[in-house]
Amino acid sequence: MKKPATSQLRIIGGQWKRRSLSFLAIDGLRPTPDRVRETVFNWLQFDIRGTHCLDMFAGSGALGAEALSRGASDCVFIEKNPAQAQYLQQALQVFGCTTTVLVGDSLQLLAQQKTPFDVVFLDPPYGLKLWQAACELLVTHQLIHANSLIYIESDCEWNSLNLPSQWHCLKSTKAGTVHGFLAQYEFNV
Repeated sequence: MKKPATSQLRIIGGQWKRRSLSFLAIDGLRPTPDRVRETVFNWLQFDIRGTHCLDMFAGSGALGAEALSRGASDCVFIEKNPAQAQYLQQALQVFGCTTTVLVGDSLQLLAQQKTPFDVVFLDPPYGLKLWQAACELLVTHQLIHANSLIYIESDCEWNSLNLPSQWHCLKSTKAGTVHGFLAQYEFNV
């Protein structure tokens, strides 16, 4: 049996700094670029320790693994591709991490979660344009709270995401065609 093609990326900071995270070279899987990850975790550096995180469209698992490396208490990974989910689970175990990778449709699995997340990484396949549906589920299922931070990655500007006015972009970055936004939802008081 032919061994599947793999790729690697390096964890940028924290306890796993410089360690390689392997993932399957699956068509359409594009890890968050190093420069963007570095910016995102500079934004989160004082807010990540001890948090309950979600890497919703995990893919390589780069964002969730980086969060765990930097002191997040746990991270729920959701990945649709069963082979990549298993590969990610094995890669995390090599790091000594016992986190479970959920396999299946991210929106369906998100709706089954019970505990609000402190930090959410939302990086769906760009062509599916799932940002609005995912953000809506986070709110309607009470999976975020007033202090939750949501990182949204896309191939378009903030205004093109068509999020409701309660969503506020706190910070943004761009590297090539990748746009990254740190956002919060404003709950009615």
